[in-house]
Amino acid sequence: MGWEKILEDYGMTIEKRLKGYFEKIRKEAENYHPFIAKVYSSLEDYVLRRGKRLASCCTLLTYKGYTSRIDDNILNVCVGIELYRHCILIHDDVIDMDTFRRGGKTIHQTFMEDYDDRFGEGVAVFLGNIAYSLASHAIIDSGFPEEKIAKSLLLLSNGYREVNESQMLDLLFEYKKSVDADEWTVMASKRAASLFKATMLIGAVLGDASKEDLEKLEEAAASIGYAFDIQDDIIDTFADERQYGRPPCRDIILGKKPLHVIYALNSMSRGELETLRMFLGKESLDQEDISLIREMIRKTGGLEAAKKISRKHAERARMLIYQTGLSNDVKEFFDSLIGYIEESLDWYK
Repeated sequence: MGWEKILEDYGMTIEKRLKGYFEKIRKEAENYHPFIAKVYSSLEDYVLRRGKRLASCCTLLTYKGYTSRIDDNILNVCVGIELYRHCILIHDDVIDMDTFRRGGKTIHQTFMEDYDDRFGEGVAVFLGNIAYSLASHAIIDSGFPEEKIAKSLLLLSNGYREVNESQMLDLLFEYKKSVDADEWTVMASKRAASLFKATMLIGAVLGDASKEDLEKLEEAAASIGYAFDIQDDIIDTFADERQYGRPPCRDIILGKKPLHVIYALNSMSRGELETLRMFLGKESLDQEDISLIREMIRKTGGLEAAKKISRKHAERARMLIYQTGLSNDVKEFFDSLIGYIEESLDWYK
């Protein structure tokens, strides 16, 4: 069974648990204040929009890979993982000034329209913080032994700190004229890598994985994160709106420095450099601009260089996964996921 079918099946199970969770906290909010009830309703809508549930499924499947079961306790933890994932996304949307996510309005956009920009952004910051608190409490109340809960919360809080550190560097790069590949690697070591580490290691800790396996899974998760980040950034530049669901080159418009752009910038003549930098941070791009950007990144070898790094991390992640004591079906899930990342790199040439 491929990774997408597995995510679809287990994602539905997690969503059912999420709906029950939101029904409970919605009632608590209604007893406090109608506006807070509205805010929680917005959070519920935001979290329940159809997505892959990759983060929580990584926790669920890693746990299953060591215990051969799915139980109420781990589903309660998965609720926390989804809230954790979305607290990060809520804040990301504010920083990147995104108005839509998965077919619906972002949190700050919803409340901007009701009031004003400052109010919408403020509510989004507060609600992201609340979502992190709710994530922690979902794990605390999961039913696992206290020692395992403590270890899981430490992984969650470390992951959250690391993701925020990487986001600050990502934001800084928008304001820097030049960034090298080593600096990008430092930033990316705590971006998707931190998310995969936290989610997979929590499942492994709760499933009583050995110390040796925890070390291998940490390395594997980091490599999956690197490979995923590079692939996702390439998609942003090279996929069209019909494929991606939003306009291409959003990172370029924001002035971000994904790895394929960094490699391109560092291989260009002065004239080419000035041309590409002209597009970084530009308010909008037409189709001619987008075509030129893509051609420059291809011509300089930036695209292929970034793909090579992604594939290297994918291969390392696969090797490490197969060295663990995870059950064969879970190893095959991660193998399939890694294979998708590798395969999708070939879509853009």
